[in-house]
Amino acid sequence: MIGASALALALAQSAFAAEKAEVLHWWTTEAQSKAVKVFADAFNAAGGEWVDNAIVNGDVAKPTGINRIVGGNPPTVMMMNAGKQFGELADQGLLNNLDNVAAAGDWKKSLPADVLEAVSRDGHIYAVPVNLQTPNWLWYNKALFEKFGVQEPTTWEEFFAAADRFKAGGIIPLAFGAQPWQQHQLFNGVLAGAGGRDLYLSIFRDKNPEATKTPEFKRVAETYAKIRSYTDPGTPNRSFNEAASMLTTGKAAMHIMGDWEKGEFTAAGWVAGKDYGCVLGLGQQNFLMDSNVFIMPKGGSEAAAKAQALMAEVMLDKDVQVKFNNLKGSMPVRNDVDTSGLDACSKVGLEVLKDPGKQLAGPDWLAGADMLNSLADVVVEYWATPSETPDEFADKYAAVLSEFQE
Repeated sequence: MIGASALALALAQSAFAAEKAEVLHWWTTEAQSKAVKVFADAFNAAGGEWVDNAIVNGDVAKPTGINRIVGGNPPTVMMMNAGKQFGELADQGLLNNLDNVAAAGDWKKSLPADVLEAVSRDGHIYAVPVNLQTPNWLWYNKALFEKFGVQEPTTWEEFFAAADRFKAGGIIPLAFGAQPWQQHQLFNGVLAGAGGRDLYLSIFRDKNPEATKTPEFKRVAETYAKIRSYTDPGTPNRSFNEAASMLTTGKAAMHIMGDWEKGEFTAAGWVAGKDYGCVLGLGQQNFLMDSNVFIMPKGGSEAAAKAQALMAEVMLDKDVQVKFNNLKGSMPVRNDVDTSGLDACSKVGLEVLKDPGKQLAGPDWLAGADMLNSLADVVVEYWATPSETPDEFADKYAAVLSEFQE
């Protein structure tokens, strides 16, 4: 149910009550579709008209939307990730800032400072953050763990020991989808957990190629390569939700994926702490800060700009925040909502977030898309080439960092 503030705004600005808002996003799985419907229903209830433009695969949706914005035919609202992805659009003057909406909603009080920084550019706010999430969770099938007498792993050494038990018992140890974004995401999680905070920041924040010559980076490269032997032959181009179903059907014991995995589990009738367990960040238990956001491109009518303001208001409504994130599997981005109804794994994440030393800005918050895409190419090639040594991989990784040193 939408809060009074959004309803009041809708009534006060009835001039755009029937304004259509085309929303471009890539939330297309069953669980994601249910979650995004919360936004759509709330927007429609507040007087708008949500026009859904869902494009399968973010790697397709992002360039499609960006090309439309640059070409002068923008969607009303477009999904992105927090960080530097939309910075160039803002720099080119192609996005409406949300300063007035943010001031009216007191975002500086209700949103984490790091999140506000990640949606800002030159002192102006250009995106609506809708959740907090981290990509480096280990999810596991509790029934299989109990059957094989395996304890919950918290380190990579314990993970490999558990994986050996499952492999010997004829169970796929790790469900995995060998799509570029999943491969790079997994590597970044290994980098943060097995390499540590200092190495992670040296790479993504400092772009320091010398970091790849350290024993810590070699350990990361060796760990990532070792993971291959615990996956199955069906990994190429497997989607993350297909990998999630391998856990719910008992075909695989573990999966490393972001908070959105929980949405798939919920859709399958699984309950956190009962049917599945969760470990945040094997190794150093770092929370890699990430947030889905929505940007508001310029180029539409005055009524469309008003509809964008309503959309921002609706998405950060307290009740909408809780309902959306419970279905999405992520955590509300607002720090003033009731979290008592969140699941057991979300509460684990919230507890970790209380420690600033465990918070790490996600790669998108620290580096531009060109650098991240180039690093992803190197990581994908390494996964697909078992004969490539960790040292050879490190040299290629360092070469990319050298290109982007500031």
